[in-house]
Amino acid sequence: MNFIKEINIKEIKRPLKMVFSTSLGRKNTLKSIIISVRLGNGIEGKGECPTSFVSPHEDIDSIKKILKNIIPCMLNTAIDDYMEKILNLRNKFKQYPMTISGLEVALFRAYLKSRGIGEHQYWGGRLHEIETDITIPFITEKEPLNRWLKHACKKNFKAFKIKMSGNINEDMEILTYVHEILSDSMEGFSIRLDGNQGFTEKNLLKFSDQIERKGYKIELFEQPLPKDDYKGMKAVVEKMKFPIILDESVFDCQGLMFAITEGICHGINIKIAKSGISESKKMMEISRKNHIKLMVGCMTETMIGLSAGIYMAAGTGGFDFIDLDSIHYIHHRNIHDHIHIEPPFFCIHNE
Repeated sequence: MNFIKEINIKEIKRPLKMVFSTSLGRKNTLKSIIISVRLGNGIEGKGECPTSFVSPHEDIDSIKKILKNIIPCMLNTAIDDYMEKILNLRNKFKQYPMTISGLEVALFRAYLKSRGIGEHQYWGGRLHEIETDITIPFITEKEPLNRWLKHACKKNFKAFKIKMSGNINEDMEILTYVHEILSDSMEGFSIRLDGNQGFTEKNLLKFSDQIERKGYKIELFEQPLPKDDYKGMKAVVEKMKFPIILDESVFDCQGLMFAITEGICHGINIKIAKSGISESKKMMEISRKNHIKLMVGCMTETMIGLSAGIYMAAGTGGFDFIDLDSIHYIHHRNIHDHIHIEPPFFCIHNE
């Protein structure tokens, strides 16, 4: 039996190529904690705890504090028992889901390696290539916006997720500008919108009317309303002509079942960074049974964290929308583990 010998943590910072700006905030730097789990036989697994506007109290200092509290209890325990410990930690640290998820990924990877199972294989190994969208941040300055769009077009991205603010005049101006640039640059592009909770029911319906008058085809609208505005979400789901995908409203199976029962979405965005491995797997199963759309997403994270989502999406082949673009916001190598980065594709070679 393999036992956990070491768990180490390291803080990392990476400058972003482009400011990451949403209705929740604005940043120029990626900040994460990398967790390394080493077993007695030398096998190692790594996970990542990113920081995000979605969970602002999970800052670098808080993540470190919680992990330093947890680590002594994990040492010299069997890696085969890691899942029971993670379930207990999720109950104990309910307000710190990304911290526990990063630890879970590191333990999960060490466990898989100890059993000789590849990560892509674990998820089913169905696809060896997936195509991601790229995020267009909410910025009103035309010069950096134009520069980022040209960069994305040069890299052959075809799906664009535009961050919206809830200020419908500014949002329509940005949407129109992006649509015009893309129309002049390529054929066959798709546009997705992400509200990051910035809208109200009233101004979302008004914005939707303006989009319809312009004739813009919107593939989906992610989390337009505040995460606990269930009444508003139910109303807009019944009136929207494009799918409403929940992100911040759904972190676990309990939140997902509530969303399905109340009829407040057409689909959900699963992120391993917020829900971990086991919960994400269960959420996929529930979503399939209830015939709701699935999006896979990420936080601002490196390939250590992002690769978990890539393996899940490719391995299962079960996602309608792929939003795994954080690596394109930082300088990176084109190979990580078994993943080759060939924008807009991730290609998985044999494990």
